[in-house]
Amino acid sequence: MLMVLIVSLGVFYRYVLNASLSWYDEFASFVLVWLTFYGAVVAHYRRRHIGFEIVVDRFTPGARTIVELIAESCVLGFQAVLVYHGWLLMKKMGDETTVSLVWVKMRWIYSVLPITGGLMFVISLMRFVSIAMGTESAKGEDGAWSGSSSQ
Repeated sequence: MLMVLIVSLGVFYRYVLNASLSWYDEFASFVLVWLTFYGAVVAHYRRRHIGFEIVVDRFTPGARTIVELIAESCVLGFQAVLVYHGWLLMKKMGDETTVSLVWVKMRWIYSVLPITGGLMFVISLMRFVSIAMGTESAKGEDGAWSGSSSQ
């Protein structure tokens, strides 16, 4: 909603009032990035990221558990990298400001990296433990998206 509001405001100023806002394009880009990263957290929680269920479901239960643990370990590793390097980037670029909004610190913008990485890390860690303990729920509604809306 915020992105629609910002872009609509920019279009209104440009084409109705014949005066452009210098900040709306940059700010809308930041909102899009945040929307993408936080949307990735929601998709990860709901298990809606792309997966290879058609292959993994053909494995025996023991092999499936091993493959899922290996896959979740890789995901955990990536998320640890995202948290660590996102934190470093946030610290390094933190005092810089945006081009058109000098009161907006880049620290605020880059904070999306360690925050979403940390959220996804916690989700993956809980999933890893439930896979290892054998309490992982069936994919069902929470399974990865198959590309079809007719499920």
